[in-house]
Amino acid sequence: MRRRITVVGAGNVGATCAQELARRDYADVVLVDIKENLPQGKALDINQAAPVLGYEPSVVGSNG
Repeated sequence: MRRRITVVGAGNVGATCAQELARRDYADVVLVDIKENLPQGKALDINQAAPVLGYEPSVVGSNG
C-alpha cells in the first residue's frame, strides 16, 4: 500500500509543499483547506503541471 501525506492549508505554502512532495514521489498527497474549492483547484493545477515537470500526478484536494 502506498503512503499518503496530508497537507493542511492549500495556500501558496501548502500548495508548494504538496507539489514538492508529489514531485519527489514521497507519497500520494491530500491537500486540505476550509475554503470551498481551493484545495481541489490547487490539486488540479499541480496534477496538470506534472507532465511538464516530469513526475506522475498524485495530488487530491478536500474540504474536510
